[in-house]
Order: sequence, then C-alpha cells, then structure tokens
Amino acid sequence: MNALTLTLGTIGALITVVCWASMITGAARIVRTIRLGQPAPDRWRPFFPRFKQMLVEFLAHTRMNKFRTVGWAHWLVMIGFLAGMQFWFEAYGQTFKPEWAWPFIGDQAWFHLGDELLGIATIVGILALIVIRQLNHPRVPARLSRFSGSRFLPAYVIEAIVLSEGIGMVLVKAGVLALEREQGHHYSKWTDFLSGPISELLPANTNMVSVFAFVKLISGAMFLLLVGRNLTWGVAWHRFAAFPNIYFKREGDGTVALGAAKPMMSGGKPVDMESALEDDAEDTVFGAGKFEDFSWKGILDFTTCTECGRCQSQCPAWNTGKPLSPKLLIMSLRDHGYAKAPYLLNSDESAKAESERPLVGGVEANGVIDPEVLWSCTTCGACVEQCPVDIEHVDHIIDMRRYQVLIESDFPSELAGLFKNLENKGNPWGQNAKDRLNWISELDFDVPVFGKAAPNGQSIATFEGYEYLFWVGCAGAYEDRAKKTTKAVAELLATAGVKFMVLGQDETCTGDSARRAGNEFLFQQLAQQNIETLNSVFEGVEQRKRKIVVTCAHCFNALNNEYPQVGGTYEVVHHTQLLNRLVRAKQLVPVAGVSQDVTYHDPCYLGRHNKIYNAPRELMAASGSTLVEMPRHGERSMCCGAGGARMWMEEQLGKRINIDRVDEALDTLGGGNSPSKIATGCPFCRVMLTDGVTARKDGGEVGQGVEVVDVAQLMLDAVTRVEPAELTRNLTVVQTPKPEAEPAKPAPSTPETPQAPEPAKPAAAGGGLAMKGMAKAPGAPKPGGLGLKGAAKAPGAKAPGKPADPEPAADTPAAPAKGLAMKGLAKAPGAKAPGKPAEPQPDAADTPATKPAKGLAMKGLAKAPGAKAPAEPTPPQAESNGEPPAETPPAEAPTDTGAPATDTPAPPQSKPGGLGFKSGAKAPGRKNP
Repeated sequence: MNALTLTLGTIGALITVVCWASMITGAARIVRTIRLGQPAPDRWRPFFPRFKQMLVEFLAHTRMNKFRTVGWAHWLVMIGFLAGMQFWFEAYGQTFKPEWAWPFIGDQAWFHLGDELLGIATIVGILALIVIRQLNHPRVPARLSRFSGSRFLPAYVIEAIVLSEGIGMVLVKAGVLALEREQGHHYSKWTDFLSGPISELLPANTNMVSVFAFVKLISGAMFLLLVGRNLTWGVAWHRFAAFPNIYFKREGDGTVALGAAKPMMSGGKPVDMESALEDDAEDTVFGAGKFEDFSWKGILDFTTCTECGRCQSQCPAWNTGKPLSPKLLIMSLRDHGYAKAPYLLNSDESAKAESERPLVGGVEANGVIDPEVLWSCTTCGACVEQCPVDIEHVDHIIDMRRYQVLIESDFPSELAGLFKNLENKGNPWGQNAKDRLNWISELDFDVPVFGKAAPNGQSIATFEGYEYLFWVGCAGAYEDRAKKTTKAVAELLATAGVKFMVLGQDETCTGDSARRAGNEFLFQQLAQQNIETLNSVFEGVEQRKRKIVVTCAHCFNALNNEYPQVGGTYEVVHHTQLLNRLVRAKQLVPVAGVSQDVTYHDPCYLGRHNKIYNAPRELMAASGSTLVEMPRHGERSMCCGAGGARMWMEEQLGKRINIDRVDEALDTLGGGNSPSKIATGCPFCRVMLTDGVTARKDGGEVGQGVEVVDVAQLMLDAVTRVEPAELTRNLTVVQTPKPEAEPAKPAPSTPETPQAPEPAKPAAAGGGLAMKGMAKAPGAPKPGGLGLKGAAKAPGAKAPGKPADPEPAADTPAAPAKGLAMKGLAKAPGAKAPGKPAEPQPDAADTPATKPAKGLAMKGLAKAPGAKAPAEPTPPQAESNGEPPAETPPAEAPTDTGAPATDTPAPPQSKPGGLGFKSGAKAPGRKNP
C-alpha cells in the first residue's frame, strides 16, 4: 500500500458512499410510487409455483430466447452482471492492495475460472447487444425498428458501464497475474486462458493494478448514482424489477396474461356491477382513469419496461401505420406516473400540473394517452406473448377503455351501435333472435333444438342423451360466410354420430366484444343471462358432462376462460379440437384429399390466447391438404384486425390490418392466382380475410384463385357424405319422459263464507345489473336505458300477449323507472317473454308487499337480464265446494284486480348520479354537457 493506492482507495470508498445513497433512496421512491396503486392481493400466492416460474424464466431465459441471438447475448450479460457483482466488491480491497482477494475462496481454482468466464461473457454479450442495437437503430425507416421511440442515452450509458465492468474484470485479473509472475508464480492455462496471456503483455506494477481496480469501482458506482437519480431508466431498473414482476404475474401457474381479460378490480376485489350499482359505492374504481387507479402490479409493470421494443415489433397496429406502440404506451404511463408521484406522495406543487393531466385525451386536452392509441388495439396479445419481463399490456388497455366507456362515455361512435344492438337484440348485427335458426333450414337434415320438437315428435326438454351443446354464436348464425362453417361442423358431427343440440333463439352474444371495448356492465349482463340459460339446459347433468362445442374463437375464449369468473363453468372445446379427436378415433374417416396448397391463419384468440396450434393443423393434414406456412405463424401469427371490438370499427389510419395479413398469405401462395385456399378457425378471421382477398381480387393482379375457408370445410370435402335421412337418425335421441305429478285429491266440502279477494302482491322488479338514478347502459342514446316502450319485446322473444285491462288508477303516480328501466312488458335482451300477470289470490291478506328490487328495475312483470322468468299466473281459488278449481282459458286476461290504487307501495326514490359515481360523473354513453 502506497500513497497512490491509499488515495485511490479512499476516494473510491467515499464516492461509492454517495452513489449507494442515491441508489437506496431511488429504490425507496420506486417502492413508494408502486404502493400508490390499487391492492392486488391475488398476486402473492401460490408461492412455490410462482417462485419456480421466476427461476425458470431467469435461469433458462425462456422468454428472451424467443429472439435467439438476443437471448444468449442477454443471458451472458445478465449472469455477468449478477454473479460478477462479487468481483466488483472485490475492487474495494484491490484499490488499496492489488493482491487482495476474498478470504478462503480467493485462491481457489474454481473461483479463478469463474472470474475468467464472467469477464469474457460480459464483454462478448454486451458487444453483441451493442451491435444488435445499432443494426436495428431507427434511422431509416423508423417504423421497422423495434427501438423506435426508445431512449438511447440511458441505453448507451448502461452499455458503456457494462462493457467497462467486463474489461475491468479481465484487466484487474491480468494485472494481478503479472504481479504474481514477478514472484515466480505462473498462470493456469485452464483457469486463466485469456487473462494469463494478457498478463504477459503487462508490467508487474502495483499502481497500475490499483488504477484498473479504481476505474472498475467507479464505473460501477456511476451505475448506482445515475440509476438512483433516474427512476424511469427501465433499461437499468429492469435488472432488479424483473424478478418481482415475473413472480407477481397474473397467472399463478406461470402462463402469460392472455386468455381471459382481467376482471375489473376495485380495492383488490372483482367488481360485480350489480352489487356496485345497487350500493352507494362512491369509492368503487371503474377501470383506470388516473395513474393511481392501476394496481400496484400495473405500476410495477411500467417500472420494469426495458424499452426493448419486442412488443412493438409484433404489434399489428404499429406495423400497419397506427399510432399504437405497446412499448410507447407503457413508457408514457411510466413517465407520467413518476412525474406525478411527488404530488401524490408529498403534495409537491411542482408536480401539480402533471397530476392534472387526463390519462386519456387528445392533444388539445394534453392527455397522457391519445384516444387513437387506446382504440387502435386489437387485443391480439402479441405484445404480452413477446414481453421478456411479463408486462400485461392488454389488461391495462382494457382497464383504460372501461373508464372511458363507463365513466366518461367517450368511445368511438361505431361502438354505440354495437352496444345498442347487444342491449336490444342480443347480437352485434341487430338481427332478430328468431333468425338464429335460419341456417338449419338450409340443411337437408334435422338439427335438434332445445325446447323444440325433435324429428320423432318428442319435445327436447332436457340435455339427456346428448353429448354436446353446439354453441353456434352470433356470426355462425347470422353471417353468411360463417354459416358455411356452422353447417359444415353440424354435418361432420352428425356424420360421426355425435349427439348434439343447439339453443336456437335462446342463445345470446357471449359479450366478448363488449368486454374488450370496455363495457364491463354489458358483458356481465349478457354473461349472467347466458349462464342462466346454460344452467337450465344442463340442469341435473353432472359437471364433467356439461360440454359445449363452439366454432368462434372469441366465444370459445369467453365461455371457457371468462364465464367461470361470473359463475359459469363448463367443458368447452373448439370445433377443430373435437373434429380432430373424431378423426383420431376413426369416427371421421377422410377418403379424398384436398389437391390445393393451403396456408393456415392462426386466430389470435385460438392460438396465442389459448395455445391451440396443433389441432387445426392435424385436421388439415388429415384432410390431405398441403400446408404452406406463412412467415408469421404460430405464436407470432399476425392478427386479422378484428379483435378488441375492432371488428365493428373502421380503420382510418395506415394500412388495413386484414389487407396486410392477406398480402402475406398471397405471397406465401405464390400470388394466389392458381387454385389455393386460406384456412382459418374463427368466423371473425374468415370475414376479415375474405374482405382482404376480395379487395386484392378487385385490383385484378393477385388472389384470383384464392378462397378463404374454415378448416371444417376442408374436412367435409375429404369425407364421404352421408344421406340426410341417416344424419337425422344419427342426431335423434329418445328421452325418458318426465313422470307427471299425480293430481291432488279434492278436499272435503266445508261450507264457509267466501272472502273478498285481496290485491295481488306487486311483482318484484328484476334484480339485474342495477344502475341507480338516471344512469343508462353504455351507448344508449338517452337516460332510460333499454327503454322499450309499451309492449316492446327483447330479441328472439315471442311477442307478449295482450295485456290485461287495468283498473282505473288515475290518482296513483307511476313509480319512476330505475336504471335501464323497461316499460310495460318489455324484457331484457335475449330473455324469455314474461308470463301473464298474476290474478288476485284470496289468501294474501297478511302477506307483506314484495320489496321493490333494485337493478334494471323493469316495470310490470318484466325481468332483469339473467333473472328467472315470472311465475305463471295463478287463477283465483275456487270457493270451497268440494270441486277442483276450474281452468282459466289461456287467452283471457283478468278483468278485476281488486286492488285499490292507493294501496300500492311507492318504490324507494333512486339517488341521482348515474352509475352511483362521484360528483358530476355521467352515465355511460351520454355525452358530456
């Protein structure tokens, strides 16, 4: 130890004290900022599966290796950074005394080998990453670079520090070996194979080694100082935040945050819209309208983003000229949150202006996220699939959409029509429910319909004897191209002898588009209604036999992954899965092959969201198709552009996504002018791809010989067609008739004085998803919700019978309709028509009036979505003369209620405020005043 080494060692120690203080205070500020978010108690357990997944992703680099060159280079840098920290701490001693080493292990051969390998790995890895960054630099053209929009100064600083650390490890070790050479020790060619030869080029100088150690120490200290002062340097902070972010991912089994959308959460609990709107829930958070509305895991997501741009490189919106980049969206939320945090934490007035910025707003509103960015997302999940640190982009986008729809009523105008059709008709097209069965009339054989008569004349009242409920879906029932898929699947199942039935007009949209457009209210309304219908079909059927087959990837995802969130659990299979099983079981035997080239488009909600890649391809192979894969297929498949409710919105910016995908398919098929096919397994994809092919055919250059088909159609062309009569027999099920109840014996005649009939109990209003006050459903034109006047009816329901003539009640004020009140005999979308009004009963004198139900308070006998239909009318009890009561003719309406108007209890007054929101909030769908 001399004056120089003592000086360098002292200066290095003092500098690092300041740097460590910067790092520690910076980390504390990050923790405090993350804690501003909403609770997320479901992220902590189960411990062992989560911890195991974190170790697997860390050690095996399973996510990073999706980009192979980057994968191994990043792994080398990561190991060099983490394991090499011990050699950085060793520099403290080496600055004072170059020969200093860790006690006990410093002279071990394995320790010397580790030092050598880590130094080399760090240098090689960071040089590879530097080259990759430069090769992908957003110079020209910027859109093709995944680093477009990333900040390069932090990246260059971190790369320089890492490179200097790697070089420092090698040079310090080589200098120490040079000193040992003077003492008669020779390096080992096994543990010092690089630093040993370098040591022979260096002089044996103590001061030189101390300088090397000092530079190594200071470069690491600069990392601590700069990172601690810059909390938004994700390229640095992800080294620490990635571990908890992977551990706290949404799915406890380690899978990525795809499939079901995250339930709308408030206070760490899922929001049940019915309960939230019935209660005066002023503190309920409906989506994300402010930075602090995100959960703490969401803020951790923003903090962890390393700006690598993998999500951006795979995003269909970004690749077709839209303003959305998942990376830039997360960066914007991160920068805004950390700029706003001082005001939230310490009431720092310097951050007040940032805190007042709206989360979503245009340039004139100085919003953090532009509306065009928010609504460009197709929710395809490519960003989530590719993110190496498990950021949940789609969940955050849906949360922001929820706030815009439910609170701000600010959404693209096209969605207003979608919401209205779903509310009023139960399907996005606004078609009548009775038309859901039109596709059956186009078949040559009979398809069993629940609640209808079977070909054998027996009414199908139960699921007994059937294997599957065929969920046709809105597209499969109404869209002409999708109906071809429906008919093909029905014929294939009948050919294989699979007993199935359909719901017909009792089926309603699953609500997938509504949920991904942010209308959680409408989704829950539709889901509860469908669950009630399905449970009535499966009544008495054990859980493992409640099987549903679907042709729509979006219906499949909703029924399989999202309905369990609201109480509906079934075994759901996609038609490609079921048909593939039938082929394997030899129930479907292809006899002819498709003699054309076929390329397959992976639907996002079948592939990425549900990991179903093999079944469609195996089915195509069985049909004899020659599969030619597109460059982007499997988990990297390009979206068709229909997801995230984009099916119902126009593309005003950039190239149309479906055109981009069709161009890729046509290139794969050599231009598509010779006979060839594009196959898919989703009706949304089929519509988008067909429109794209038509557009290219109209250009007259390419695609003239291309046809877009479903995989089921390929299989139908490959099997021997069966006679219609046999198909009908294959689907016919003989059900055991239910035993009729024995008639009650008449009571002995006892003369007694007949009592005047008391007024019937007022019918309880439906307990739907209540909106208090004058709130309305998103997209509805004016308060009053689904105000179907008079005898209006819901889609598919039979027209209500002629209403009974009411008694004059001029002095009785009409109870104000609450929520989405439906007047008269109107009913909820897709619900069954209400029964006749109940007639007065004589024994109701002591019966208290039913408490008016909250929710979608529908007057009269209408019912809320998902609620059970009103009971059948009860005829007045006959006088006790020993004879059974006479039947009431079904067409007759009661002529006298016997209820004075003044005795009708007034319903409780509703509170103003739309959805029960705070000060000035408005109902969904209504424009700001």
